[in-house]
Amino acid sequence: MGSSDEIEVSKDESIPSAQVQQHAFEYTDEEYKRLKRKADRYLLPLMWFCHGLQSLDKTSISTQATFGLREDTGLVGQEFSWLTTAFYITYLFFELPTIILLQRYSMGRILSLYIFCWGCVVLSVGFAQSFVQLVTLRALQGIFECCISPGFILVVGSWYTTREHPSRSLVFQSGFAGVGIVTDSVLYGIGEVSYRVPDFEAWRYMSFFLGGITILAGILCLLFLGTPSEVRWLSADERKIATARILDNNTGHDRTGIKEWKWEQARECLVDPTFWFVGINGFLGSVPNGALTTFSAVLNTSFGFTNLQVLLLNIPRYIFSALYFLMVGVMATRWKNLRLWIMMFSIVPAFIGFLLMALLPNEPQYKWTKWGGYFMTSPYLIPTFFAWSLIPSNVAGRTKRTVVSTFTFVGYCVGNMAGSQIFQAKDAPRYVPGTIGCAICLGLEMLLLLLWRTILVMRNRRRDRRMGELGISEEDSVNTGKEMGEQDYTDLQNPFFRYAM
Repeated sequence: MGSSDEIEVSKDESIPSAQVQQHAFEYTDEEYKRLKRKADRYLLPLMWFCHGLQSLDKTSISTQATFGLREDTGLVGQEFSWLTTAFYITYLFFELPTIILLQRYSMGRILSLYIFCWGCVVLSVGFAQSFVQLVTLRALQGIFECCISPGFILVVGSWYTTREHPSRSLVFQSGFAGVGIVTDSVLYGIGEVSYRVPDFEAWRYMSFFLGGITILAGILCLLFLGTPSEVRWLSADERKIATARILDNNTGHDRTGIKEWKWEQARECLVDPTFWFVGINGFLGSVPNGALTTFSAVLNTSFGFTNLQVLLLNIPRYIFSALYFLMVGVMATRWKNLRLWIMMFSIVPAFIGFLLMALLPNEPQYKWTKWGGYFMTSPYLIPTFFAWSLIPSNVAGRTKRTVVSTFTFVGYCVGNMAGSQIFQAKDAPRYVPGTIGCAICLGLEMLLLLLWRTILVMRNRRRDRRMGELGISEEDSVNTGKEMGEQDYTDLQNPFFRYAM
């Protein structure tokens, strides 16, 4: 492993980068913009729809619990919590094999297959009769859903420049809000039937609906999703433009058929503090996510709302989330190095919201105040999602990026498992220890983000100072950085690499 101030000649170039850079000077800004708009039209709506379905399929268990799932399947004690824990156990263990598959083979086809299979599993949940059947299906769901977030991050990294990563990532990550408005309206209609037909098991038909549209999404992905070298809707010249566009990222090319594993890059992760920050942040931000994924509807009904009212009250929260995601996405794209500041700011209202839910009693006069606390937790997902967008922006080297992505989602899975288990049946209906635990995790996450940003600032300043001492011009620095990125150097090995914040 080379130091950050050394430049070594790569022993094997994985792509004829000199030829690509030569073409880069031949393309105009208008050609780049046309290609970007085309990618936006094909990719963003599809990723927005699929990621929204993933979030809703995963969290629907909470809504279904208020419509009789626990009673109809005989769940007792912590068995309901284990439905979420089992999901994230398989999500965790199948994460690395899935990321390796995505890196080595056709990313679009693998993602499509996984989405189709998870749709079949969600649909099958509607037929479950016992805890064993439910927990088995939830475990299978974790296997197939583990591909979406890392897969979409890799897709974004293969199409968009570093400045575009946060806004494009937030587009698909905001899908839970936009898709949620539509699906919760349908779920409300399904749930309303149970008030008129007492024997109608609404939660089963909710699974049939969500599973069916997920299967449809998998078919659409097969037709349109993939990297520039895979999709059918680009011409040969457009593929070259797409590759040339992302050279400034200094993170390499998009080809997914590279099978070489570089152990020196994996070892580098262990001595890179930001590697640990990414994983710990994934854990701390996911504890509240695991808790709300499993218990949000249960908590809201404990405030004094009916199950149908809870579905309706989700809609303003979804609208706010979509607008907030849009706002911070535009800010992060228009102004450089705001991501980590936005992540820290987004934690503050969520921290206060969890404390309000924990400390106020479940009495009628506090019902709307406690719901307001729940509403304030809406931005808590921003630090997790922005951290994911920092991976393609700040991690160079194919093997290193794979390891960092895997560790990030290890933290994500373990945090979600912990979040579902800190809500103990004996603490119902307020679950005070669990909600306070979520607030503590968010406070620690804010301190971690401040330290993370400080280290990245210091690295950039040290490298800028070194370039000035050596008398290297900005143009030479940019061109050499591109070349080293194409030769699969890591961000620590490439002294011309600059970190986004």
